[in-house]
Amino acid sequence: MSKKTKAFIYQFLGFAILFVVAKAAFGYFTALNGFTLSITAAVVSSILAPQFKFFDTPEGGKIFMKWIFLKDTKEI
Repeated sequence: MSKKTKAFIYQFLGFAILFVVAKAAFGYFTALNGFTLSITAAVVSSILAPQFKFFDTPEGGKIFMKWIFLKDTKEI
């Protein structure tokens, strides 16, 4: 599996896990339902999810992660 594919899978998994948690939490604690619940969970998840990017460097391809809760980017 290429590193570009791994970065995409990490990005998807980070969003999906936060989406499921946010949807369950908003469904339990608020009166939202249906489409508004899903949209709200998607917006919150896209803001809170870590961002994974693939870059070609002279040493080879590398995956970096940026997250709002971390000060700098981390190499994966």
